[in-house]
Amino acid sequence: MSETWVAGADGCPAGWAVVLREQNGTRLPMTRIVATFSDLLALPEAPHVIAIDMPIGLPDRTTIGGRAPDIAARAKLGKRQSSVFAVPSRRAVMAPDYASACTIALETSDPPRKISKQAWQLFPRIREIDGVITPALQQRVFECHPEVAFWAMNGGRPLDEPKKVKSRPCDAGLALRRGLLADAGYPRAFLETAHFRVSAAGTDDFLDACACAWTAGRILAGTAYTFPNVPPVDARGLRQEIKA
Repeated sequence: MSETWVAGADGCPAGWAVVLREQNGTRLPMTRIVATFSDLLALPEAPHVIAIDMPIGLPDRTTIGGRAPDIAARAKLGKRQSSVFAVPSRRAVMAPDYASACTIALETSDPPRKISKQAWQLFPRIREIDGVITPALQQRVFECHPEVAFWAMNGGRPLDEPKKVKSRPCDAGLALRRGLLADAGYPRAFLETAHFRVSAAGTDDFLDACACAWTAGRILAGTAYTFPNVPPVDARGLRQEIKA
């Protein structure tokens, strides 16, 4: 019987931190660092489902709270809701510089809203995916959000502890997430091993990729939550949804 792998991916300084998990098998999870989204699609394990922590499906215009999946997922997260940012319009994401992105965002949002510097830093990754993704490819690649995945692991309850405080790792928050991942079937030794160079990916990137891979398994099994229940479709025919 051939192996069936799923993958979770989180953006990191070196590109994408990837965790591969065998669905209903005995192989231990594996990790990779890949430079590009195209490299992720070409992994030799050929994962059946890839859950990625980055927006897929961009709006022409936005309202308060961003896209429908942003609003629906954020409503579940309590104190962690700020981890889901409001995705701006496709034109704003494609802008060549921060000032232009803010100008376009003001023109394409109601009420008018600029873009945070933190969100702007994600735009190269969003553009990378948007340049490759198609409606057909969305049968294999799904948008995920780690904090929503941890909410699902935690019995539909938002986590009490953050991953970081003032940009520094929060030990209590990381320990909480490791515990949930262990309960979800990850070996403790795997979760406590440093798989990536610090300059390539942080501990939070690794744990987030684990959460995305867990969600990928749920997608393949048909048990994942979808936010919202009926996803809207953007101008390119891409579903706007977050899986958990």
